[in-house]
Amino acid sequence: FFCPGFQVAPETKAVMKWLRSIPFVLSASLHGGELVVTYPYDYSRHPMEEKMFSPTPDEKMFKMLAKAYADAHPVISDRSEHRCGGNFVKRGGIINGAEWYSFTGGMADFNYLHTNCFEVTVEVGCEKFPLEEELFTIWHENRDALLNYMEMVHRGIKGIVSDKFGNPIKNARISVRGIQHDVTTGN
Repeated sequence: FFCPGFQVAPETKAVMKWLRSIPFVLSASLHGGELVVTYPYDYSRHPMEEKMFSPTPDEKMFKMLAKAYADAHPVISDRSEHRCGGNFVKRGGIINGAEWYSFTGGMADFNYLHTNCFEVTVEVGCEKFPLEEELFTIWHENRDALLNYMEMVHRGIKGIVSDKFGNPIKNARISVRGIQHDVTTGN
């Protein structure tokens, strides 16, 4: 996942350990500097290629998750609104991360590859470092989108994997035909 020789900070290691210890299934990373929702993979399949579409086996699910956020965001979903630097209106306010720009070591890729958690990255506004007086507006622009996104946790297959006595089976592998990405049951 990380490049050879890449030093992982202690706090990053702690977050990675935490993510592996709790069976999260959905998360979002909030950034500033643009108005768009990106989804994995963020790292291009070909490391020398920039802006190369790099889908996961769960591309359809990630697009649905990203759209759930983007469609509920009043500025991202406003097709007449001029965007910050890039213009993602024609894409519905979403893009595959590596197609926008490729980078290694992203949390969304880590979550997808090493946990059961699906994560998108939400660029919440044009300012990378918004002023304090802008935060209230940014919160209101993102509140309903965050709630809509959180409700997506109820999509998909849910249940308990148990043995013949009804005891839950920990770390059982679950496969879906046609998707080359398994998940495992929690503790």
